[in-house]
Amino acid sequence: MKRYQSSVISDVAFLLLLIICFVCVVFTAVDPELYIQNFIFLNVAFLISVITYFSNLTVGLILNFVFIFGCGTFTLYQSIVEGVVLGGQSYFWLIITPLLTGVTWALTRANKQLQEEKEQLQRENASLATMDVNTNLKNNLSFQKDATVFMALSTRFKIPVTLLIISVRYWDEIRRMTSEEEMTSAMYDISTISQTSIRTNDSLYIFDKDNPTWGLILFTDREGANVVIDRLTQNIINLNNGEYGDKYKVELNLKIGAVEYDPESIPTPLDFIVEAKKQLEYDV
Repeated sequence: MKRYQSSVISDVAFLLLLIICFVCVVFTAVDPELYIQNFIFLNVAFLISVITYFSNLTVGLILNFVFIFGCGTFTLYQSIVEGVVLGGQSYFWLIITPLLTGVTWALTRANKQLQEEKEQLQRENASLATMDVNTNLKNNLSFQKDATVFMALSTRFKIPVTLLIISVRYWDEIRRMTSEEEMTSAMYDISTISQTSIRTNDSLYIFDKDNPTWGLILFTDREGANVVIDRLTQNIINLNNGEYGDKYKVELNLKIGAVEYDPESIPTPLDFIVEAKKQLEYDV
């Protein structure tokens, strides 16, 4: 409801701002004899509005008081010294300038509220999202939720669970030699290969997109994980030499670390990742 109100206020304020600007321009041009005077007042009114947009309402009101005082002094001078008869144009700018400032402030406030609500929604979406939008893989948050269940099942039913951590060897160097599109394509291809190299009851996750790192939870022991590692290695060789042989300028190679779950040494999902990454360092 609050988001809807901010949107309505923003739309109404924008329309009022257009109408006021149109009225100001017409009023400035309607009387050729006062064109210079009205043009100066018009610019001052717009200047106050711009300052209000980038500051706050208090500054805008102070500038409006100064403008009204100056405009009133000028009008009084014309009436007493020069004998000019006061007309409607003498009061127009005294009314329209504060109105223009108020509309500008309402538009600014509504837009800022919409921006804050957008940023809040983005933060909430990032904190709640369990899927990566580019690869459609589960992310780190999803892994922590799933791993808690898998670790509990392993402890209760004595089912071996092994975590594989996969990264691309020399990724920083590869990034400097290829385009961003090729890097995105490489991540997608490696994700696809990893997904096809495991059974349907195993789970694939992506932990890091900047320095691509994947995680595989396998319902097998450490020796059984070697079968998956060999399959992944062979599929990457096929990627480099097979139908994708000319797709990338450089050869892709993986670093793979694996660790079997042990309730005593791995109490949390984060510890599971840390232990698997330690094994990744030994794959040279």
